[in-house]
Parts: sequence; structure tokens; C-alpha cells
Amino acid sequence: MLIKRASDIKSSEITPKRLYINRREFIRAAGAAAGAAAGVGILSKGAAVLHAVQPAAHGRKLANIKKGFSLTNGEATNTWEQITTYNNFYEFGVDKTDPADNARNFKTDGWMVTVDGECAKKGKYSLDDILKGETIEERVYRHRCVEAWSMVMPWDGIPLANFVKRCEPTAKANFVKFTTLLDTKQMPGQRGLGTGIEYPYVEGLRMDEAMHPLSLLVVGLYGEVLPNQDGAPIRLIVPWKYGFKGVKSIVKIEFTEKQPLNTWQRTAPNEYGFYANVNPSVNHPRWSQARERRIGEFLMRPTLMFNGYGDQVESLYKNLDLRKNF
Repeated sequence: MLIKRASDIKSSEITPKRLYINRREFIRAAGAAAGAAAGVGILSKGAAVLHAVQPAAHGRKLANIKKGFSLTNGEATNTWEQITTYNNFYEFGVDKTDPADNARNFKTDGWMVTVDGECAKKGKYSLDDILKGETIEERVYRHRCVEAWSMVMPWDGIPLANFVKRCEPTAKANFVKFTTLLDTKQMPGQRGLGTGIEYPYVEGLRMDEAMHPLSLLVVGLYGEVLPNQDGAPIRLIVPWKYGFKGVKSIVKIEFTEKQPLNTWQRTAPNEYGFYANVNPSVNHPRWSQARERRIGEFLMRPTLMFNGYGDQVESLYKNLDLRKNF
């Protein structure tokens, strides 16, 4: 029996091919339509990836990491190689290996995060500012992609609630809006109209979601500085939601009174809602969400409500119709 190494497995072989192609073809079709309207020809790579990709090189160890908790019911953690070669980060390309290929030289030195909106502590914060007085925790979480694949990730970060409190949001702050970097020189996926996505990428949480103990600002993986293709140098993880809520390479955190319009809502509002809670009973319009493929496994497994974190988070939505508010 031939066993393939993680770096030899095509993206289209891991994610069910119809899902993999459907989502990317939607993106490319949207981009092509926009390009045609503008009289621009668009070239893009095919959905199937035909080369081996190298995992991220191991980097600087993070200091003073505290063992947090694992809420995965003993499920095996995915490997460094799997986590750093199979990524959705469309700023670096729409195929699964594009981020590993195109983010190798991504520069994050001197990174700053702007805090604005309905809060008392507006300003620009370096990573050192954000981490000041904090102990980085290791949290092992399930990660469920809207494309029906999943992993188990050992993230290193700080509770988002801790930083939110330091910003001193006002009584008008009902939501937290996150914006990723816009840098067409470093991020080839942002160039032109080829993805059909309007950049910069924007995501948001309701304030009580942001303050929930499971919400994490992540700066590391496996005890090392977060690799570029996984959202360096700082990203969001909300483990009971689909992965697209986890905005990467954050440059702005804004406290707003009104619900922000997120990138995927703007791109395909009938397919991607604001909440994006993992819900096996609410299908994507083009595929079922009842089952998922864990990267590294052959058989599909049932998807858990709220990705298995219902005991911790279902009270946030007790008065919300999750079919309408998907």
C-alpha cells in the first residue's frame, strides 16, 4: 500500500473534490466576471495542485508559555507539516499550497495594530504592547473549515477578552471588527480582480462572543512564533465558528455600535452569514455540513454542533434562530 507524505497529497484529494472546486470556482467566477466587465483578462491556477509544498521552517520559540487546556476529547493533534502546508489564506492565493509557497518572505517586523472606534484606549499597539503583562497560553482546539475539512490545532495566544478590556470599550461598543493587512506587494492574492474578493479582509464578532473565554488572539503554533501561512504575526481563533471567522494578519481592531459587514457576507451573502457557527443541521447551499474530513484521516466523521463546544457557548445564542442567523 502506498502511503503519501503530507506534502505529497494534493489539496483536491484531501478536501472532497466537489467542495474544493465549488468554492474556488465560485471565487474565480466572481473574479472573472468582474475582470470581464473591466475588460481585464485574468489568469489563475487550476484547482488541483500539482507540486509538493514545503512546510514552514521551524522558527523562534515563544517564551513563558503556559499549558492552557485541550478541549478536543483526546483527539490527535495535526502535525506541523499538515498545519503549515494546507491553508486557506486567499491573500496569498486560492489554492491550499499557495500560502506556503507565497508567504515565505512575508515581512512582519515592526507590526502594529490600530485600535479605534468606541473605546477609550485608541492608538497603535505593537505586538509587545498587546502581550505586555500577559502569559501566552497553549490551547488545543478543533478547527472546522466551511469546506467540510477539519484539523486539531495547538495554538498559542492570549484571551481576546484580556485585550478588549485593556482597550476600555464604551457602552456603545456592541461589536468588534477585525481587519487584515492590505499589501499587494507582499500578498499576490490581493492583486487585480482574480479572486472576486474585496480587500482588506474584514471579520467581526458580537461583543459577548469576543469576551468569551474561548476566543483567542493567537501569536504562535506548537510553541513557536506563528508561521506566515497560518496568519502571522497575530490572528483570531474562535473555535466554535467556521475557520473563515479567524481573520489573519490583523492590523486593526475597531469597536463598533453596528454589526460590521464581513468579507464573505459581502462576497456571497446567501452562503456566508455573520455568525458562521458550526452547525451540522444547516447546510451550505452547495454542500452538506453534516460530516467533515479530518486532515490525515481517510473516513469522514460527523460534525459536532458548535464544533463540540456547545456546553461552553450555546447560551450565547439561546434567543437566536440559528437557521436564519447562520
